[in-house]
Amino acid sequence: MVQEVQVPAQPEIIYPDSDGKPMADNTKQYRLIVTIQGGIDALFKDDANVFTAGDLLWYPVEGNNTICTAPDVMVVFGRPKGDRGSYKQWVEENIPPQVVFEILSPGNTIKEMAKKQEFYNHYQVEEYYLYDPEKVDLCGWVRRENQLEVIEEIIGWVSPRLEVRFEISEGDLQIYRPDGERFASYVELMQKKEQEQQRANQAEALLEEERRRREVLEARLREMGVDPDQL
Repeated sequence: MVQEVQVPAQPEIIYPDSDGKPMADNTKQYRLIVTIQGGIDALFKDDANVFTAGDLLWYPVEGNNTICTAPDVMVVFGRPKGDRGSYKQWVEENIPPQVVFEILSPGNTIKEMAKKQEFYNHYQVEEYYLYDPEKVDLCGWVRRENQLEVIEEIIGWVSPRLEVRFEISEGDLQIYRPDGERFASYVELMQKKEQEQQRANQAEALLEEERRRREVLEARLREMGVDPDQL
């Protein structure tokens, strides 16, 4: 008699959607994260295969839920837009985020950021940008010969992947699209829209005033027996 050996079922591995840490420690950090993520999302709005996210946990290794990090902003070329609870790389055709951003907060430590840089280097990030809003200090790394190497001249640097330009002006980080437009916050975008609407209303009012003046002039000419259409 052959006894069948029961192989115990392997427990399901859970990949949490949260690491329990806040997205940001202050309003300035949060505003920068949202502005950068939104600006990149808008830049690639017509490309269905560019995925961007803010504070999303990235799991690069299947079967190990302890290896993970949550970039403040991540950009993945070659993956479709859409909602995700986390970014499980093996589910995403094993494509890692190519570009990541970190915005320093007072709670970040040197050790923590060093570990993040090691993580991004090991798991094949192509571009890594780190900004300290308190010191107004921007650093960047780009992958060369399979290693992230520091970008010596970051001011005026143009991202190879995003084609955006980095500047420091008005006491803060400024990012410019290829068309020269600056990444803006939601409030700034609304202000710009309102200004454009005001200009359009003013132009329309001027046209209406010119039309009324023309009608008055034509009426006077007709009173004088002159056909304005014949002038």
